[in-house]
Amino acid sequence: MTLFDNHNRPINYLRLAVTDRCNLRCFYCMPEEGIHYLPKKELLSFEEIYRLVSLLASMGITKVRLTGGEPFVRTDLMKLIRSIVEIPGIKDLHLTTNGVLTSTFIPELKKIGIASVNLSLDTLDRQRFKTITRRDEFEPVLKTLDQLLKYDIPVKINAVVMDGKNIDDIVPLIELTRNSKVDVRFIEEMPFNGEGNHYPVLNWTYKKILSYIQEHYPSLHKIPDPDFSTSYNYTVPGYQGNIGVIAAFSRTFCGTCNRIRVTAQGVLKTCLYDEGVLDIKQLLRTDQDDSAVKEKLYEAFRQRTKDGFEAEQKRNSNLPVHESMSTIGG
Repeated sequence: MTLFDNHNRPINYLRLAVTDRCNLRCFYCMPEEGIHYLPKKELLSFEEIYRLVSLLASMGITKVRLTGGEPFVRTDLMKLIRSIVEIPGIKDLHLTTNGVLTSTFIPELKKIGIASVNLSLDTLDRQRFKTITRRDEFEPVLKTLDQLLKYDIPVKINAVVMDGKNIDDIVPLIELTRNSKVDVRFIEEMPFNGEGNHYPVLNWTYKKILSYIQEHYPSLHKIPDPDFSTSYNYTVPGYQGNIGVIAAFSRTFCGTCNRIRVTAQGVLKTCLYDEGVLDIKQLLRTDQDDSAVKEKLYEAFRQRTKDGFEAEQKRNSNLPVHESMSTIGG
């Protein structure tokens, strides 16, 4: 079966945050002092996650991405991963990680059949990495990248483009695609950092990022974008990997959005920019049967906003978007 929202967009992709905790303090994700983390009892348990994913799979969800915070900060994550890949209807399980704790699990991830890994890596310079993440964990992240390539797990590097912080890394990151089958995706910075917008105006829009790349790679070639792609995709002739540019703040891809999010605290977000539209955790913990939970989910999908701008306008608070991406789920 195929699940559709009220704008006739198919919904088949769940991004599920398993924790709000992270072992880095990235500039674009949270304040230097960190955020107030949830007590463990406020997180969805593995049993609740399994039940939720099973219900959503029966409704039409086929693809799941586990996010955080940093997923591997959660104890026994591999146990959860092993259970999700066995859920009927789930065809692809993906993972987003910062790579600090990930390398030792890569052989098992390969064996389980993980579909792909998104690796957050904003720079290839150790000092800039320390400045951006406020932690000195560059070497473990590079080891994770090496292991992912060694075990031939499809990998995408996600790099948030930050004015005055990592512009000089755009070309070195693209050069990773010369000899490796890796996709490097450059992302507009968003205000989900626990503080709000860092800049009065976002100078490094997706158009400026693309223009910068084209200046350095005049032969840059547009390639077809996959269905529901959030990125505009390119390749440099002769290079093995691809390049993507994601208009995360400009929100140009809302019209084909096929994804929903569930935060670590069990709140459904049908758009990244909404405040949360359904407290799933409360439903799961008040003896609601499966049919009742599914009906609440269907109701939320039938009221989905048209795009991120409408979702932002409908927020109940008068505050601008400012939540930490660690709380939302990357």
